[in-house]
Amino acid sequence: MPQIDPRGPRFAAAVTSVVLAAVLLSPTPLAIALIALQAALFAVGAGLGVQHTPHAWVFRKLVRPRLGPPSELEDAAPPRFAQAVGLVFAAVALVGFLAGATTVGLVATGLALVAALLNAVLGLCLGCELYLLSLRWSSRSRSDDRLETPVSRPVGEGSRSDRVETPASRPVVEEVAQRRPSPNPASRPVVEVRKRSSA
Repeated sequence: MPQIDPRGPRFAAAVTSVVLAAVLLSPTPLAIALIALQAALFAVGAGLGVQHTPHAWVFRKLVRPRLGPPSELEDAAPPRFAQAVGLVFAAVALVGFLAGATTVGLVATGLALVAALLNAVLGLCLGCELYLLSLRWSSRSRSDDRLETPVSRPVGEGSRSDRVETPASRPVVEEVAQRRPSPNPASRPVVEVRKRSSA
């Protein structure tokens, strides 16, 4: 994934905060137009990446030359995921306004505004945090699947401890040894030792 200037998404979040605040303060027809515009901007960021949005172009051409180079770069994947999350809230708000459910539109816009303000003021990107949590959860689930999957071995291979001993697989020698009759003391040859009488 490409690396981006972390100040770019914060600049975009500041502009987004202004647009969303205008949505909350505007009458319904203007609010619909503004939230539709914001949803389109979110769609561009989620589909093409945050480095291809109009906010990114303004930041590169007008803002960044006055700030100087960044101290570090960041991965573009988490901000892109955050744009997708913003698109969901903007779409819900737009559908709410169009359907006459103004309360739904205002609540969805308000939640998106809170997230944008946290990113613009504090640098806390909630969508980026959700992206990192999803990566950790998916990696943990994959590791659990590897631990729970039994290892299949060909028949006849494996250590002695892996084989299950059944009564049918026990050696027949034990049974033959049990059937062998014990020696009879009466059948043993009697050796008589005669003492020679002393002359």
